[in-house]
Amino acid sequence: MTPEGYMQDAQGALIPLTKVKPEHKLEDEVVRRLSCGAMSLRDALAAFRETVLDEAWAFRDLVLEKYEARKGGAKGNMTLRSYDGTLELQVSVSDSLSFGPELDAAKALIDACVERWSVGSNDNMRVLINHAFQVNKAGRIDTGRVLGLRKLDITDEDWKRAMEAISDAVRVTSSKTYVRFYSVDPDSGDKKPIPLDLAGV
Repeated sequence: MTPEGYMQDAQGALIPLTKVKPEHKLEDEVVRRLSCGAMSLRDALAAFRETVLDEAWAFRDLVLEKYEARKGGAKGNMTLRSYDGTLELQVSVSDSLSFGPELDAAKALIDACVERWSVGSNDNMRVLINHAFQVNKAGRIDTGRVLGLRKLDITDEDWKRAMEAISDAVRVTSSKTYVRFYSVDPDSGDKKPIPLDLAGV
């Protein structure tokens, strides 16, 4: 705690109030007062988010109960709309994915397929495969490109084993739930976000 009659500077030194310029005292007061307001808003938004999720999941469970559907399990994406269609609430769950060691087995199997298929042909297939396994700027393999390989309709047994290895390699490393509100134009159907951040209001 800073002793009375002093202010602490950015280096941690205690400066007597008589040595601090009036404009610097005022700047400190303004920043501290507004920052307290910002932290109060942050806490209010966090509490509101919890309320939104609690009520949205409670509504989901109510609907499941009506149809005697099984409760529990992962909570997925959901969109709720006002009766007149002018307001919309979206709850979306986004998973961050990574790959386990099975990916190395998948790459080896795919390479073997490419070796067999490319005999007497050009290297376009090899280029496409290598592109899928390239790392991004963060040094990680792009999960979207690798998972996209599973959409290819290839009946080769080694390819099928490689796709199974890719599926087994997928790891959900984290999951984040997003809440978004929209106002909807009843005539055009255009949606406009209801901003809950300072930059958007």
